[in-house]
Amino acid sequence: MRHVRVIRILHTTFGIFGNVFGILLFLAPMITFKRIITKRSTEKFSGVPYLMSLFNCLFSTWYGLPFVSADNTLLTVLASIGGVLEAIYVLIFLIFASKREKFKISGILFLVLSIFSIVAFVSVLTLHGDKRKLLCGLAFAITCIMMFGAPLTVMRLVIKSRSVEYMPFFLSLSIFNSSTSWAIYGLLGKDLFIIVPNAIGSLLACVQLILYAIYRDSKKKLDIEMEGSTETRLGKPQKEMQK
Repeated sequence: MRHVRVIRILHTTFGIFGNVFGILLFLAPMITFKRIITKRSTEKFSGVPYLMSLFNCLFSTWYGLPFVSADNTLLTVLASIGGVLEAIYVLIFLIFASKREKFKISGILFLVLSIFSIVAFVSVLTLHGDKRKLLCGLAFAITCIMMFGAPLTVMRLVIKSRSVEYMPFFLSLSIFNSSTSWAIYGLLGKDLFIIVPNAIGSLLACVQLILYAIYRDSKKKLDIEMEGSTETRLGKPQKEMQK
């Protein structure tokens, strides 16, 4: 009995940790969007991660509701806050994106809202009990993996450009902290739909942090090398002129 009580306390504790780190995760892009608003351009930033986050927030909120799964109210609270913030980010991105990017983001947004609406209506009108939990849990897990997998395009850009300019450190760190907390929360609650996607998210965030450690000084080194080569090219004619 005492053992069960301790597990329940730990389960709630890691849920609270998950909420704290999750809110920090949702607030992390504010630095990026401050830059977008200031420059009035989305530059090379991708809007897909924010759409996938919104997609996941919708299903996370739904999955955490009492009539879908038990003891996951903390998940619904976090996802509701995150959903509002992600919707704001997507709106800002649509305002300052290029026409081509706006068309792409609008199309994905329409698809996201359509899929969520269909799954929500089907789960309420036709399914009950474990079947409802299974459908909503699968949708939640898949969108969660998609959210964590979205930065793969940014990771490819980091490797290609040898620069971490478009992969903010605090965003990667927040993903790692949040996904790790929720993975432990799911483990304590014996919920595979929470464990699996967050374990994957923790792993991918760890890879992002490793890439950041590898390439964070590459831009400085490149600038120094370019300055050195410029000085060499300029110095040679000057010496010839002196002779």
